[in-house]
Amino acid sequence: MIKIKELKKSFGSLDVLKGMSLEIPQGQATGIVGPNGAGKTTLIKTILGLVKPDSGSIEVNGVTLNGNWLYRNDIGYMPQVARYPENMKVQEVLDFITGLREQDDIYREELIDQFNLRPELDKQLRTLSGGNRQKVGATLAMMFDPKLLFFDEPTAGLDPRASHKFKKRVQEEKDRGKTVIITSHIMSELEQLVDHVIFILDGEIRYYGSMSNLLTENKEERLEGAIAKMMEV
Repeated sequence: MIKIKELKKSFGSLDVLKGMSLEIPQGQATGIVGPNGAGKTTLIKTILGLVKPDSGSIEVNGVTLNGNWLYRNDIGYMPQVARYPENMKVQEVLDFITGLREQDDIYREELIDQFNLRPELDKQLRTLSGGNRQKVGATLAMMFDPKLLFFDEPTAGLDPRASHKFKKRVQEEKDRGKTVIITSHIMSELEQLVDHVIFILDGEIRYYGSMSNLLTENKEERLEGAIAKMMEV
């Protein structure tokens, strides 16, 4: 469960989050959509504790964020652009993160095989393609079996085969009762993966509810059309 109340964040004179409030229940797959600069990534980073809000409160699985960090043990995060030490090998990065988290990486080998990463394990990060970097990020996000998963533009750079495998894995995580939150500009991707939608515009939540209700309210059959219509208002 994620509870956000009157969340505000500014960078200089730019108001990025303007008093957001919402609740995301456990076990729900939610897509966060909106134009560039709407506040999507800032919202996610405040939940992760990477950005400190100016005011408001955030509660994750019963823990109110106030500088503590242990709640992150239940979170897996795949950023849009992951930054790893370029001279480290893939195997070394996986070992390094496992040591930092001090958790059992119970799905590590399974994910390596699912994403066909085994041939890349002894390669340095600087030699990897963008798609293989994304696979590393997906593996790191899910291998500790966290209850809450954040994916920020997860299929960017993935070829169709890898994208299909990633979506299949996310569906498996959903079936296990995980809370999944995805930001993406690919509306068809969200239609496949999420049941609920948060639409953010100019730092405010303009819609939060089920995918089916969003389509019905906007008299559209596809998510892309519904979001485009709301952006015109």
